[in-house]
Amino acid sequence: MPYGPDDALADLLHDDQAREALQRHLPGILDEPELRLSPFTAVKDLSRFVRRCGEPAADLTGLWRELAALPGTRREDPPAPQPPSPDYETTDVAVGSATLIQVSGGEQWGTAELAWQGPRHGNPFVDVELEVELQRGPQQIRLHGFYDGDGIYRARFHPTEPGHWAYTTRSNSRSLHGLTGTFDVAVRSLDNHGRVMVADTWHFTYADGTPYLPLGTTAYAWTHQDPDLQQATLDTLAGSGFTKLRMCVFPKSYIYNTNEPALYPYHRTPDGGWDFSSFNVEFFQHLDQQILALQRIGIEADLILFHPYDRWGFSQMPAWADQLITAYVVRRLAGYRGVWWSLANEYDFMPAKTKQDWEGIGAVINREDHAGHLTSIHNGFIFYDHTRPWITHCSIQSGDTRSVRRWRDQYRKPVVIDEAGYEGDVAYDWGSLTAEEMVRRCWAGAIHGGYVNHGETYHDDDEPLWWAKGGHLRGESPARFRFLADLIAATPAGHLEPLPSDYDLPCAGDPDHQILYFGHCRPRLRNILLPDGEWTVDIIDTWAMTIDTLPGTRSGHITLDLPGRPYIAVRLRRHPAPPATAPLPEESLS
Repeated sequence: MPYGPDDALADLLHDDQAREALQRHLPGILDEPELRLSPFTAVKDLSRFVRRCGEPAADLTGLWRELAALPGTRREDPPAPQPPSPDYETTDVAVGSATLIQVSGGEQWGTAELAWQGPRHGNPFVDVELEVELQRGPQQIRLHGFYDGDGIYRARFHPTEPGHWAYTTRSNSRSLHGLTGTFDVAVRSLDNHGRVMVADTWHFTYADGTPYLPLGTTAYAWTHQDPDLQQATLDTLAGSGFTKLRMCVFPKSYIYNTNEPALYPYHRTPDGGWDFSSFNVEFFQHLDQQILALQRIGIEADLILFHPYDRWGFSQMPAWADQLITAYVVRRLAGYRGVWWSLANEYDFMPAKTKQDWEGIGAVINREDHAGHLTSIHNGFIFYDHTRPWITHCSIQSGDTRSVRRWRDQYRKPVVIDEAGYEGDVAYDWGSLTAEEMVRRCWAGAIHGGYVNHGETYHDDDEPLWWAKGGHLRGESPARFRFLADLIAATPAGHLEPLPSDYDLPCAGDPDHQILYFGHCRPRLRNILLPDGEWTVDIIDTWAMTIDTLPGTRSGHITLDLPGRPYIAVRLRRHPAPPATAPLPEESLS
């Protein structure tokens, strides 16, 4: 097949004729240092690397013509492994003879885990299929186990009910088939609120009904750094107030991500490539440990499965390999409560993957996740169709916080702007927002009924940017994000719902508790017609993090004297406060 604009640079570099055509039409392109970190960039995007300031991008019509005339000798995808065979073990192996080495019932909304010592010949990652059926009274759940190396097979279960559970296994491996037993799941501990789920169409809650606010941040490659930096990341997060962290499964190759990770997800082949059917369990055991470390400090791991920033070939795997590692990751991690699935960071920057590919990955998650964790897919420029049934919420890249209301109405799902830009001073507009602008976007998104997440990109010659590798936060916005979170937590509903508003002053809350936000504007006064009744009025400086409560109560038509500074909000609370809503049903707690 001839080469075309969507082919990756890496596909052309091993072809002498294609390489020569690239050098003629884009002189100096192969010397661009950034491309050493991004060899899988699409050919159609290469001209931006050599476009001179003030000049249009090169006309590549001639290049497309030359490439189309070449036969195209691309890298060949490795063949998919064969399905598990019923003859994996010979008939002299006794059915159900694998040795049980771990039974851990855990607690409700925790993790129950079973492990057996079993066969290790061949490639157990693809040669052995293990299904576990769990039962408690009429409740029945099926899930798949996974191979964890050294002949060890595990099954992790996220129990939603405490009590006595029984299990039975099914497998094409005789020794792993027909294993039975029981375990007891304890009552949940006081600080275990369960996994996060969608509530009231546009918001989130823990399983016990406690409102959840996705106050998120991003440290894409933090688990791929040295141990000291990883610990610094955890220490920073523990005192930050953040409740969610976007992070990648695969290592990342990009500016400020030039180091090689200590571990890779696959084993090498004899020719130096990757065996996409053989997982490096040390890599995944480390991922397990860090997700549990986040869970212990109350932070959800928003786990990005695929991304385009790659120099190893993980973004260019065949569809069978994408689905195989997705199934393996979900089987390993679905038993943990603090996990979300994000199919991609900037899915549309990976032209080698089709909509059919993404739908296939979504189907794998839907099939393998017995606990039904939150699932999304993140865009670069082109939104995915967030109405798809396997998508639970919108994960959006955009600085357009005013459109949150429109997206809510369009998709009828929670809107999380996971990337609205970053507070920092790197060379690019997306990473050089002032702290004030970062906070303004967060507030504006909240007032319109969505959730805007944090990010930080302050330049460092040694590369430990928070957004890239974690470590330490340097910016001024995190404290102000937390201030907003505290204000939202103090509302009766635990979230903000947009209300009818003046065109220049958005308002959110409920009929008894309303917040108005002026954003960039800095009026000295504002006329407001209050709803019926008496109201307590607070003037909130969202940057200084101060709340000034006006004396007495107000009613009717009022004129507010304001500070004449940007980033001011007004809170209106009906007086006396309405009675609290009925409490949630009590559950037995340990």
